[in-house]
Amino acid sequence: MEEDGFGRVNELWDGATGIATSVVAFAEMIAALNRKRWEGVLSTAEYTGTATAFKSDYRRLVLVPIGAGLNERIETLARKHTLRGFDVIHLASALVIRNNGKVETGFACYDRILNEAALKEGFPAIL
Repeated sequence: MEEDGFGRVNELWDGATGIATSVVAFAEMIAALNRKRWEGVLSTAEYTGTATAFKSDYRRLVLVPIGAGLNERIETLARKHTLRGFDVIHLASALVIRNNGKVETGFACYDRILNEAALKEGFPAIL
């Protein structure tokens, strides 16, 4: 589905040496695609094709699990920023990857509030 920033996201995706996300990205994407199907934005065939492509991409991602260490970081971030539940999980997951110190880490999304929180946490502006 082409939304605002689609081209830029594809450029980032194609240029990345690896892409990481929280395991909750699966639930978010499948729920969003089904919502688009129920709203009539996607046909059943379009949903099936898009979901299949997403699942293929998802298998290649570095996934950050939710556990005690991530939960502590989530709690700290939730006190500092006015983020929704999944958004604070994604930011905490990005911090785990960045603090691992093995790779240069960026943070990309099109949610203004989440991007502002990422900037405050020291991620460079990408989008």
